[in-house]
Amino acid sequence: MKTPKFLSSGEGLTFAAVTLFVLALFVFPLSLLARTGLTEGGSLSFAPLAEAISSRSVWRALTHSLITALFSSALSLVVGTAVALVMGLTNIRWKASFTFLLLIPMMIPPHVTAIAWIQAVGPSSPILRTLGIAPELGATHPLYSAGGMIFLLGVQHTPLVFLVLLAALRTLPREMSDAARIAGAKPLRLLGRILLPLLAPALIAAFALAFVSALGNFGIQALLGIPARYITLPVLIWQRLASFGPSVLTDVAVIATLLALVAVGIILAQTALLARSRARLIGPPQAPLHIALGRWRGLVETALALLIAATLVLPITALLATALVTTYGLPLNADTITLDNFTEILFRQSVTARAFANSTLTAGAAAAIIALGCVFLARFMTDARGPVRRLSTGLATLAEMTYAIPGLVISIAFILAFIKPLPLLNVSLYNTLWIIFLAYLCAFFSIALKPVSAAYVQLDPALDEAARIAGAGFLIRMRRIFLPLIAPAAASGAILVFLTAYNEVTVSALLWSTGNETIGTAIYNYEDGGYTTLAAAMSSVTVLATIVLMVLLDLLGRRAPPGVIPWRI
Repeated sequence: MKTPKFLSSGEGLTFAAVTLFVLALFVFPLSLLARTGLTEGGSLSFAPLAEAISSRSVWRALTHSLITALFSSALSLVVGTAVALVMGLTNIRWKASFTFLLLIPMMIPPHVTAIAWIQAVGPSSPILRTLGIAPELGATHPLYSAGGMIFLLGVQHTPLVFLVLLAALRTLPREMSDAARIAGAKPLRLLGRILLPLLAPALIAAFALAFVSALGNFGIQALLGIPARYITLPVLIWQRLASFGPSVLTDVAVIATLLALVAVGIILAQTALLARSRARLIGPPQAPLHIALGRWRGLVETALALLIAATLVLPITALLATALVTTYGLPLNADTITLDNFTEILFRQSVTARAFANSTLTAGAAAAIIALGCVFLARFMTDARGPVRRLSTGLATLAEMTYAIPGLVISIAFILAFIKPLPLLNVSLYNTLWIIFLAYLCAFFSIALKPVSAAYVQLDPALDEAARIAGAGFLIRMRRIFLPLIAPAAASGAILVFLTAYNEVTVSALLWSTGNETIGTAIYNYEDGGYTTLAAAMSSVTVLATIVLMVLLDLLGRRAPPGVIPWRI
């Protein structure tokens, strides 16, 4: 097909629309941020960054960010790798259930995780006070420190490492492992000499993913770092813009550019390391190893159950207990239990009702638009025409890079892009739900692209060719052939986007305004304002909604291609 004919056809027009959509969504706002942070007098310059780093507060915040990201990602790597090896290589029972439960903490918003842990182990913990083992009131909270932040960020991002390593284990051929076992290699020698070297690229990718996730995390860093006076770059950005408003936007944009450059630098370093550490494998992927644990199986299963209890059951129980007491700090008993906090946030507080409505609307609309865009972009990524396929793959790579950029950086970019009224329309999107919605499209696009592109790869190209020969146009082929086959993966991607956007606070922390609150900002504002029981009640409702949506996603996964739903193994 000639290029001019392609461009004038429905397929070409759709491809042009998708390209313009992605470029406008990613390139326009982030280029404005780069122009602010990397130019001076209209030319490229690192002087703004050098000036920012010379500030003691910025340098200290950068150091804190790098320290917490480094050590928390190392913790996530160790624990996540160990769990993935157990789940992927041994004969333990109830793997699907264990995997589902291990991934729930990843889906719970970081600020809710922070609130739950603060209430679980602090002096005012209703559970510890009920058991009579709480620290004395007035004692320093153990999580209000750099170590507490590192621990909680490590807990939050361990499921990310677990997912990456589990996926890598599924793709390893077994020839080398089987040969080593036949030669008498014990499990530990097999692990050290065969499996870990083969998993080196996945280990690097997992560490980089945990690092950039920890680097841009706002909820945990704010709720633990501010009381500990351990300020990181995301918190410093939020504090300056929240305190001084748009008047400091240029200075904040420079700091945001610094944070983005660190994140992109980590991704580029990961790419370079992957190129050097990639091992050439022989043979196709096969069923993973099933190392018999023998009498150790019960002990390993118990250890996994204890890990789930410590990282999921304990904080959620503490969160619910706090939501059920009349005043934070009281033990939970027959005299203090109440449902008034749930009644207050669900039926009396207009702010919380509005936040639920706003989050449902923006997250739902973003999930629908992203799923539709991914269906078309992923289709062009598998196109037989080289230029179309390469450009589409480049757009997908751009989306992946954008996902690695911290949410607060994206917020700053969208403020720069839309703080002034739109040309011709003279309508301002700043301080409206529209700017939050657009930022969600940018921040979470790649989440839905992964399962959709994975589903397209498994389709037979002959389906499209047969429909072309029969005279079916592009939109007819999409509606009659591709959409029915891709629908489960697209729905799964949409739910993943909804789960992520519905509870987030990192992107909307700088974009919300009175009347345009989201669930994440409402919970954070309750906790920050001292309304701890209301924050716990609202957090409990969001956790329940998250688990319900994950169950729905699991049900959809029965019809989706293998690998679309992470915990279905």
